[in-house]
Amino acid sequence: MQRLLGNLLIVPTLLVTVLLFGTVIRRLLGVRLGPVRTVAAAVLALLVVGPIMQTLTPDPVPTDPATIALLLGLTVCCASLVAMAVVVIAEAIVPDGSLPGPVELLHGWRSRFARTRRYGEIVRIAVRHGLGRFLRGRRHVGVASSPSRRQLARSVRRALDDGGVTFVKLGQQLSTRRDLLPREFVEELTHLQDDAAPVDWARIEEVLRAELGRPVEEVFASVDRLPLAAASVAQVHAATLTDGTEVVVKVQRPGITRVVERDLDILGRLARTLEVRTEWGRSLGLTTLAAGFAEALREELDFTVERDNLRAVGAALTAAPDRGVRVPAPRSRWCTARVLVMDRLPGTPLGAGDTVLAGMTGQRRREVAAALLGTMLDQVLETGMFHVDVHPGNVLVDADGTLGLLDLGSVGRLDGTTRAALGRLMAALGRSDSAAATDALLELVDRPDEIDERELERTLGGLIVRYAAPGAGTGAAAFGALMRLVTTHRLAIPPQVAAVFRAFATLEGTLVLIDPAFDLVAEARRAGVGRVAEALTPQRLRDSVTDEVVALLPVLRRLPRRVDRIADALEHGRLGVNVRVLADRRDRQLVTGLVHQVLLTVLGTAAGLIAVRLLGIPGGPRVTRSIELYDVLGYGLFIVSFVLVLRVLILIFRRSTD
Repeated sequence: MQRLLGNLLIVPTLLVTVLLFGTVIRRLLGVRLGPVRTVAAAVLALLVVGPIMQTLTPDPVPTDPATIALLLGLTVCCASLVAMAVVVIAEAIVPDGSLPGPVELLHGWRSRFARTRRYGEIVRIAVRHGLGRFLRGRRHVGVASSPSRRQLARSVRRALDDGGVTFVKLGQQLSTRRDLLPREFVEELTHLQDDAAPVDWARIEEVLRAELGRPVEEVFASVDRLPLAAASVAQVHAATLTDGTEVVVKVQRPGITRVVERDLDILGRLARTLEVRTEWGRSLGLTTLAAGFAEALREELDFTVERDNLRAVGAALTAAPDRGVRVPAPRSRWCTARVLVMDRLPGTPLGAGDTVLAGMTGQRRREVAAALLGTMLDQVLETGMFHVDVHPGNVLVDADGTLGLLDLGSVGRLDGTTRAALGRLMAALGRSDSAAATDALLELVDRPDEIDERELERTLGGLIVRYAAPGAGTGAAAFGALMRLVTTHRLAIPPQVAAVFRAFATLEGTLVLIDPAFDLVAEARRAGVGRVAEALTPQRLRDSVTDEVVALLPVLRRLPRRVDRIADALEHGRLGVNVRVLADRRDRQLVTGLVHQVLLTVLGTAAGLIAVRLLGIPGGPRVTRSIELYDVLGYGLFIVSFVLVLRVLILIFRRSTD
């Protein structure tokens, strides 16, 4: 019975001992440790107690209680030091939090298995398209020539196309970043088509029933089961509401959200790894780029965002009805995150509208193209919300020249400062003012610490002379030259500004399809000069001055009193300037941390030196019959020195990983 009772008490005794060791180790190191690392260190300390006790016990074995107590205390301290040293070494090799814990492993094994399988699928796609040699981590010099880059770009485009919706969208997004990719890659990635095989009507009907909360027949009088268009994210069906209104129904593909989230997780992990391990990844800010792409794609998957975009853009177009550009009005009652119901606009897609365009005169086609350009300029320079992908498939044209814009799932948004800078850039280009254009361009980009502004101004002036002349070059060439200029001078373009350049580069192809003689650069210059002239009318100037005075009025009212106080203080010798050193809390924390580390290092070193000196003194008073006082003090100071040094080391390792 006593043996059974003793065996039952072993487990709680071990648990309590492990918890005590873990608490002591965490307190002495002064940092938070993960539960697995804490328990492992405590178990290690418990395992080395016996060997350390045998090593420290003299021969013959002492029998007095005081000596045994001192030896036991010294053993516990040494065991804790061994465990702490192992924790510090582990922190240097594998920082805390860099590996998933057991709970995370238990809950996330399915997602990790799916991600691993997806990794294998992506690698197989890359190898199939001849990209396997770039997965080995070696430098490749065989892509220096334009033909080799074009061949590689073609392989990348095909691999992205096979990768699915997320990678197709990524390729389309990268095709707009002429500042990041060579010309061959940009041209090849623009050929990515966001289309897919249609989903069976039965599965589409299940989504409609789940999202609408009722049978399809109660909402629609009829629905065409053959889709008007099928893309990788959704497909569109023509339908008629019960009141007879003709609408189109955009339905998200079943299961697409799960696929996209898995691929976005892979892209995010890859971006973080490349940013940590490569210089070019850090210079490009891959984590930020991946986060922006993920946010834009998630917006596109939420059809309520597109519903709100349709409302906002439609309200702005209503203010300029003479342009003849419309967007479909959403039927908000039947719009959800996966279903979008909107009015069906009359017209034919511009890509298949040759017959409609052929029935217009040349003057009318020029007016229609100018109306579309004016609408885009209104969106970019005034409302701040613009269509980022005005390609011919997203534009409907009617026989009377009315245009309809489709697919507003992802739009660009510009703040007032960016819109003003874009306006100044267009106005400067219209005046061929390279100095003003340089200033406006520097307001739009993230400028580096060092930049040769005079060289930038000269280069930009050369581009203005080259592309501003009538018939000198197409808009796409002008935008490409501007992107190369930005890249050459190491200017980083924010994503929203890059979206503007992409929108106008895409718009040019649409405008030329409407009117082959349409000159985007010349018309944009003319529109910029016209908008500047409108801003200089007496009424607009009066309104601008009034707004500025109203904004400055509170400052102007306080200014005389402050000037009087400064003059009085200066006259009586009381004028002084107060500068608060280390006013920022982060600066104080940094200095305090450094001071603490220096103090711990000094104290640890001093304690270690004193411990060595004490342990080297022979003789001296005795605490017990076999233990001297200098030995106790020396070992105690040595333990203190060891603990302080370990605290400094683990703080250094933690800060370096942060």
